[in-house]
Amino acid sequence: MGLLQEKLAKYTTPQEVKAKGVYPYFRCIESEQDTEVMMNGQKILMFGSNSYLGLTNHPKVIEASVEATRKYGTGCAGSRFLNGTLDLHIELEKELAEFVGKEDAIIYSTGFQVNLGVVSCVTGREDYIICDELDHASIVEGRRLSFSQALKFKHNNMKSLEKVLQSCAPDKIKLIVVDGVFSMEGDIANLPEIVRLAKKYNASIMVDEAHGLGVLGNQGRGTCDHFGVTNDVDLIMGTFSKSLAAIGGFIAGDESIINYLRHNSRSYIFSASNTPAATAAARAALQIMKSEPERLRHLWDITNYSLKCFRELGFEIGNTSTPIIPLYVRDMEKTFLVTKMLFDEGVFVNPVIPPACSLEDTLIRFSLMATHTKEQIDFAVDKLEKCFKKLGIIALSTPATGPVAVI
Repeated sequence: MGLLQEKLAKYTTPQEVKAKGVYPYFRCIESEQDTEVMMNGQKILMFGSNSYLGLTNHPKVIEASVEATRKYGTGCAGSRFLNGTLDLHIELEKELAEFVGKEDAIIYSTGFQVNLGVVSCVTGREDYIICDELDHASIVEGRRLSFSQALKFKHNNMKSLEKVLQSCAPDKIKLIVVDGVFSMEGDIANLPEIVRLAKKYNASIMVDEAHGLGVLGNQGRGTCDHFGVTNDVDLIMGTFSKSLAAIGGFIAGDESIINYLRHNSRSYIFSASNTPAATAAARAALQIMKSEPERLRHLWDITNYSLKCFRELGFEIGNTSTPIIPLYVRDMEKTFLVTKMLFDEGVFVNPVIPPACSLEDTLIRFSLMATHTKEQIDFAVDKLEKCFKKLGIIALSTPATGPVAVI
């Protein structure tokens, strides 16, 4: 055995969890992504999906994907920089830029590659990248690849952010990068205050709208639109793998910034371009977002209903006010165990453990789709209450209720 194999063979954590019968990853789904999925021949309620508008099996999205494959084939066999640009890409980029209120946009093959390629290249050696400590892993990796000085501030803590800004050289570029909606905690970035501080200290702002697009703002335009700060934000990033029901991502901003990224962002230049099927599917989903506002209204109806249920039953859900509802466990072994118990009860949820969170903040991520019904939520909440109480995660008594978000 070589040194590499010898080192990596010592990594046995997955095997140890499997031996306990509570391994929660790579569970095989045998059907379309919907509120109910087939797993091991059984129907399971899905509360672990990022398909916030429930469009992954929408007939118009499927048909657009099929038609694009028939017309363009299964792939582009090259990067956007060379032979991989389709008229379909250009059309969607224009539509996305207009939708989020920016001059131009470019499409990447995945959302991860957007953050990797943008954050790593827009600032220089003497500049600063300033991140919320709970930013998504793709932002973290982009920051690591950058030659700029990396600084962090405490999660959604504006005093901490101001202190970091004060430490920066005033004549250097300062790029603040935040999630609009934080993917595990479900809370919303304090963009109005971030904008105020950015203006005070002459900083720029990039917002990751992966979990805000299709959820917040007019017609689902995202967190920036929700707060009315679109013009004050320099870069708006989004993914196709959540509300847009496909795979891919985009960055939108001023023409000058997008022109620079188009010719310098390595994960854009050196990756094969997004498939025709995924591009067409995302474009169809975008049109549905704009033409079927009842989906967004129902998503918020069931979100506020679910938040009320969890608070009344004594679940610890933090500061969430979105369809992402963290159910804190704060114990890694119990997090795995309760995930398995819930699966056996017919409810699919996602466990969140390090490095996605700190060891003391392990949780179950309960996420909603616009296609969920209140009956499905009631079933899931009942099973969650049963399992959490059985493990002593929540008390048997019922505490007073907390405030309910209204968006």
